[in-house]
Amino acid sequence: MVKHKHYRPPGKKKEGNAARYITRSQAVKQLQVSLPLFRKLCILKGVFPREPKKKVKGNHHTYYHLKDVSFIQHEPLLERLREIRAYERKVKKADAKKNRDRANLLRQRRPTYRLDKIILQRYPNFIDALRDLDDCLTMVHLFAALPAIEERIEVKRIHNCRRLSHEWQAYISRTHKLRKVFVSVKGIYYQAEVKGQKVTWLTPHPLQQVLTEDIDFNIMLNFLEFYEALLAFVNCHLYRSINVKYPPILDPRLEALAADLYALSRYFDANSRSAVLDPQASSLSGSGNVESQQIGDSVSESELRLAQLQHQLPSNEPGALMHLVKDVAGEEDEDDDTRECKKLFKDMKFFLNREVYRESLLFVIPAFGGTVSWEGDGAPFEENDESITHQIVDRPMHGRQTLARQYVQPQWVYDCINARIILPTGGYLAGRDPPPHLSPFVDNEAEGYVPDYAETIKQWKAAGRSEVLPLPGVGKEDLEDPQNLLAEGVIDRAKAKEAVEKKKKMMALEKQYHDELNKELHGVPHSSSVSNIDNHISGKETEDKEEFDDDSELAKLTLPRKKRGKLEAIEKGIKRKKDHIDVIRERKRKLRESQKSKEG
Repeated sequence: MVKHKHYRPPGKKKEGNAARYITRSQAVKQLQVSLPLFRKLCILKGVFPREPKKKVKGNHHTYYHLKDVSFIQHEPLLERLREIRAYERKVKKADAKKNRDRANLLRQRRPTYRLDKIILQRYPNFIDALRDLDDCLTMVHLFAALPAIEERIEVKRIHNCRRLSHEWQAYISRTHKLRKVFVSVKGIYYQAEVKGQKVTWLTPHPLQQVLTEDIDFNIMLNFLEFYEALLAFVNCHLYRSINVKYPPILDPRLEALAADLYALSRYFDANSRSAVLDPQASSLSGSGNVESQQIGDSVSESELRLAQLQHQLPSNEPGALMHLVKDVAGEEDEDDDTRECKKLFKDMKFFLNREVYRESLLFVIPAFGGTVSWEGDGAPFEENDESITHQIVDRPMHGRQTLARQYVQPQWVYDCINARIILPTGGYLAGRDPPPHLSPFVDNEAEGYVPDYAETIKQWKAAGRSEVLPLPGVGKEDLEDPQNLLAEGVIDRAKAKEAVEKKKKMMALEKQYHDELNKELHGVPHSSSVSNIDNHISGKETEDKEEFDDDSELAKLTLPRKKRGKLEAIEKGIKRKKDHIDVIRERKRKLRESQKSKEG
């Protein structure tokens, strides 16, 4: 009996991309959820669309991997969200029947969910969470600066984002982990180094935000919900790593005055004092204190602890401001960068005028060892304090000025932080045009153009360290052999050729000098042949250049087509960068000529 091969009808069994990827509409149908709920689940679980090589349903569809969809399907949160949706229908039905008592009761008992397990699944290690913290911090700081809008952004979300952002900034200031600051048109960029990981985030300027109607806040709020939970976990872990209890309990008077960073610094100082002097001083079970007798039995434990903290730190104590220079009990060993940042503004006292952006400077100055105050209620010291060394102003001072302090613009603080030295204040005085604010995130030598002010700062740093600067990007040991620089990628091939030519010329001149010395010793007359050497060297240079061009063209022809295309793309990029540098230099030349013509 002959067995015939089993015939498979087309479409009954899928293979390849058709079996591995499904469209978004198919995923929504498989999960039996609405499209907004599917988007929310994808955001919380970290599932993103895929780009298959062959799109079976067409190019106008969004595709997801089948394993990602099954990953969402087995998530317990999916069932919980279905229960919440069914519960919302009960509330809606009670409102429709005008049963207000039942509707209010149902709203009070509304079910909730937590994202603890999801965060643990996505970030098994704490370092993984730190690597993914850039977008989280940017989003939280953005919503902390937005106004609350009815039926779009709730007030409690704004307050929660503000609280989380201040807790993060307080930890960075306390541990001196801030490394770079750059004020741009978009906002203020910060970069910190936590546990060996560089974390960069952007905060908006303190301006009135105008929200348009074309912004879809639903998707942004879904991201914000996950980011709030993630940042809360990160802050909790970081606070416990320096033996500080989390969440912090702040002074309500300072919170009412919008001095949250100052209140957090006092909380840090109180915890460090209680940990060093009396480990049980901050415990909730302590009794017999004067504060607990005055408050009474009806006060909660959190209020009792707050009273203890207020007793340890008087409200008018100037030394309680930003005690960041003191060592924290249980803090891990500091690296060289942390020690350098810790001593930058040491023994300096700053006072902020009311026109200055207070929140940013209250964050960055203590992070580098300085002490800062401001104008207003809750400030640790007043403007007439004689120990103030610098006053930050942003407009000309027409009133009485103190000779013992320097009046500088806020850019001076940021430039000192990026340069890691105390810069001269002459160019930053009130009423003057400050020097250009250079970005610390740009490698000038790699870009091929070093601004004049960057060269000036480099000279100041070298003068402070009593060093002699070599050529830009060149070490003293590398000057002997330019081929080492070419191999390490410090200079390009053209610069390497130029350095080799200079070295050959120097060797020829040195040989000529030794020959003339020998002739003088033997009494043989000699003639000046420097021009002959120059002609000989120039002729040899021309021959070497022609040989080098021929070799490079021959090597390019022997490359495969794919690698040849990559090489041409690299050469185009180098040429584009060189043209851009030429444009910048031409602008600088024209600007100098215009300034000279105005002066003349």
